[in-house]
Amino acid sequence: MTDAALAFPLLVGLIGVALLFDFLNGLHDAANSIATIVSTRVLRPQYAVFWAAFFNFIAFLFFGLHVAQTLGTGIVDAGIIDARVIFSALVGAIAWNVATWILGIPSSSSHALIGGLVGAGVAKGGFDAVIWGGLTKTAAAIVLSPLFGLLLALILVLIVSWIFVRATPFAVDNTFRTLQFVSASLYSLGHGGNDAQKTMGIIAVLLYSQGHLGGEFHVPLWVVISCQAAMALGTLFGGWRIVHTMGSKITRLNPMQGFCAETGGAITLFTATWLGVPVSTTHTITGAIVGVGAARRTSAVRWGVAGNIVVAWVVTLPAAALIAAACHWLVGLVA
Repeated sequence: MTDAALAFPLLVGLIGVALLFDFLNGLHDAANSIATIVSTRVLRPQYAVFWAAFFNFIAFLFFGLHVAQTLGTGIVDAGIIDARVIFSALVGAIAWNVATWILGIPSSSSHALIGGLVGAGVAKGGFDAVIWGGLTKTAAAIVLSPLFGLLLALILVLIVSWIFVRATPFAVDNTFRTLQFVSASLYSLGHGGNDAQKTMGIIAVLLYSQGHLGGEFHVPLWVVISCQAAMALGTLFGGWRIVHTMGSKITRLNPMQGFCAETGGAITLFTATWLGVPVSTTHTITGAIVGVGAARRTSAVRWGVAGNIVVAWVVTLPAAALIAAACHWLVGLVA
């Protein structure tokens, strides 16, 4: 069997592992798209996941591929990428995602993947392999995305409260039960637009490293469709443990607050995706939910739960990096 024949099954297997990560990303992050619309009882969970999955899938029609470009070439030097690095990065991300999903902790699939890529890249090429500008921009988003989500949701609550100050609670509730279909759609669109592109970038840089992209980095259409489909399928399977944390443990929501949280989160995701910044949908919607809770009163937010989530955010990137580096070392021992 020739080297090329050996390489092809390995390439297909790695693409399969990447799509498995994308599926788990949808499974893990389904709560981000549907927590508010479920917790406000606008949609039942089984209908909400179909709603979110549809908008997850069609997101590629509305956004460019700037985030995929960042993941593929802006975090770790593409010149050091090989099959072992990609495999180790994916193992690190998947292992952390599964652990936090089992525990019901809404950690970031995005930063797990980035941490895994950095850990595997450092294990292969040392710290010189890291593109620090891209990594710094991404790390800054850990702080900025929930902050923007929080501020936008807080501002939206204040604006909406002023507009509907003379309306009856019943009328406000009915209005925002309808509007939540729009805000949930926008958030799911932003989720699919930002998150699926991360796996696109990983598959594209793998194809590039194997010489299958004609010497120029780009994302083939079949990769785009496959990643959007895998994420949508994962969303269909849901993540009910995390829905409970996001939708009720942080703060109780009514339809107006759910609309403001989803809209604030969606604006943040749209902006980040157009700028090519791989942000966390988990961070964004959590910040927005905290924002609408704090707009009511600060005691409405269960700060202990929110604090535990923040700890998981901080730990995610280095934890996934360490798992990926260990995997890279172990693969080297048996290969």
